[in-house]
Amino acid sequence: MKKLVLIIMTASGIGLSAHSQTLDDYVKTAAENNPGLQSRYREYEAALQKVPQAAALPDPAISFGYFISPVETRVGPQQAKFSLTQMFPWFGTLKAQGNAAALQAEARLQAFMDARNQLVYQVAEAYYPLYELQEWTRIEQENILILESYKSLANTRYQNGKGAMVDVLRADMMLKEATTNLSVLRQKEKPLITRFNQVLNRPEGEAVVVPDTLMITEYREGYRKDSLLSANPLIDELELKVRASEAGELAVRRQGLPRIGLGLDYVLVGNRTDMDLPDNGKNVLMPMVSVSIPIFRSKYKAAQKEAQLMQDSYSLQKKELGNRLVTAYDKAWFEIQQQHELARLYEQQTEESQQSLDLLFAAYSNSGKDFEEVLRMQQQVLKYQKLKASALTQYQIARAEMDYLTAKTY
Repeated sequence: MKKLVLIIMTASGIGLSAHSQTLDDYVKTAAENNPGLQSRYREYEAALQKVPQAAALPDPAISFGYFISPVETRVGPQQAKFSLTQMFPWFGTLKAQGNAAALQAEARLQAFMDARNQLVYQVAEAYYPLYELQEWTRIEQENILILESYKSLANTRYQNGKGAMVDVLRADMMLKEATTNLSVLRQKEKPLITRFNQVLNRPEGEAVVVPDTLMITEYREGYRKDSLLSANPLIDELELKVRASEAGELAVRRQGLPRIGLGLDYVLVGNRTDMDLPDNGKNVLMPMVSVSIPIFRSKYKAAQKEAQLMQDSYSLQKKELGNRLVTAYDKAWFEIQQQHELARLYEQQTEESQQSLDLLFAAYSNSGKDFEEVLRMQQQVLKYQKLKASALTQYQIARAEMDYLTAKTY
């Protein structure tokens, strides 16, 4: 587990928690609580319910008829008739319809998987700016302490007649600026915490724990690029939609074939009273077979054409998405390398600036000269420290984007 920050800032939501949490813990919380992700999963579950609907037979039809004027037959008058009919689509129609619905459900699942991966990125994107804010706040606090010591030293030298009042004023001006900067940073904290907690669907003021250090990992050229198109849920979703449209086209062709109906009529026959005959009043049972003739072909042709056009549309969307993913990958890779180089540069610049500051401060302590240069170099150190924190933050966000583009699972 990463070492967690041990400094609790005044009136701050960033600090220690009763149960220290890592980014992985927050991702898990977001996956369990985020309403957008839950909505996508419900869509998938709803799509699954369409499979048995599409593969089911049409409801049988039952009818009852009563002869107001009974039809006389040899064995007696027909009084009423019951009919039961079941229509059966052409062979393979139900299977094709079920396959189309199942593939649509799988496409919904892939949309859910992409939403999950995107949520992981959103959590990281909202999480790492809190580290940057924490680092900037810590650096500014240290800067204030250093400037206070410089002001005290300059004031002492002035009172002893070894320094100028202007040095005290310069230190005081920079101290006021640093105090204002710290106040602004603390005001920035609330909206960042609110944004992060909203992604997790938690109360907006709930405390957030962030690490006190971020590490840079070396990545080889072409990191996970092989899974950019082969494992991306959005690509898989469009591929499944193409297959679903193909299954739908087959189902339409089958729907355009004759349907067969099997039925049974049961006729209630009354007794003849004028004579006694064999089978007098015997009810009639009559099996039936019917065939629908789909002679109006325009609707079937239009449905087939619709399915073919949707196949073309999904294929083109898939190609366009692949191009966008490649572009986004190259951009994210550039960002990772750029921020890596910048973080290393700012680390070196900080060390060299600190060495220069130490030399300048030692010279000032001995001679009382070049105090303005001491203050300038102190601000230079401050600048590089903040730039390094920003570079580390942007590096981690770019890395999270790369993991999203390549559908890295957690």
